[in-house]
Amino acid sequence: MKKIGIIVLILCMQITFAQVNRFVYQVTMKSDATNKNDVKTENAYLDISQDKSVFYSENRIKRDSIIQNTFQSGGARGFNRDQMESLRSNINYTVEKDKKDQKIYFKDRLGRDMYSYEEDRPLNWKILSETTKIGDYKVQKAETDFGGRKWTAWFTTDLPYQDGPYKFSGLPGLIIKVEDDLGDYSFDLMKNYKIAAFPTMNQFGNTIKVKRTDYIKQQKKFYADPASFMTQGGGGFAQTRIGGGGISGPRGNGGGNPADFRKRMEERVKDDAKKNSNPIELQ
Repeated sequence: MKKIGIIVLILCMQITFAQVNRFVYQVTMKSDATNKNDVKTENAYLDISQDKSVFYSENRIKRDSIIQNTFQSGGARGFNRDQMESLRSNINYTVEKDKKDQKIYFKDRLGRDMYSYEEDRPLNWKILSETTKIGDYKVQKAETDFGGRKWTAWFTTDLPYQDGPYKFSGLPGLIIKVEDDLGDYSFDLMKNYKIAAFPTMNQFGNTIKVKRTDYIKQQKKFYADPASFMTQGGGGFAQTRIGGGGISGPRGNGGGNPADFRKRMEERVKDDAKKNSNPIELQ
């Protein structure tokens, strides 16, 4: 009986450790430099396990679910464009933190491929003595300069995590709130709960590993000439590719006129570039 009890205890511990803790942040953004009155708000998830964490848009998972259901029910013919439009997001990237190697990876789609780079700038925090309470948590203040902005964070040691939304981490606790001094971007913890495992995200095209500086160059090229990134080889950039497979189904033209699809795609990308003229990272 003693052995059985030990086995049950070990199994329970494994289940507990295998669980993923999901923290839901409200992200507030003034991403259009020409219209600071245009304030966008949406939710994002920070999923944390023992080995890693992933930060991404809530709408990303909802879109992936629709795409998966579309494929299962007949492909592009059953694609609901209006439903996808309602789930458009300003958080089209994902940020993954490897806890073992203490590395941060940023991923973003440009055209038909996903670009990935390892963050090469450390976060140097100044922890201050000021404390307060946010919701149920006692928090402490910290400041840092990152991406051309000055950031103020409030972290808590009430939770056993040293992490935070976006690329923010490195404090002795979980970041409950972080905002820049201009009031353009803020991340506020709303709630948290446990999930069984990290969700599986749909992957189209290739994942291209680049340096951060090369990603910035490619992003500028994409905004200037998005159509070139829809051809194999995305903007003529050759780097390490992982996986494969082209874009089809909901991300294709649905059997319509290719020229019309290309024109719509170019107009949308350039419109998005204008609306995101005040990015979270200025440099």
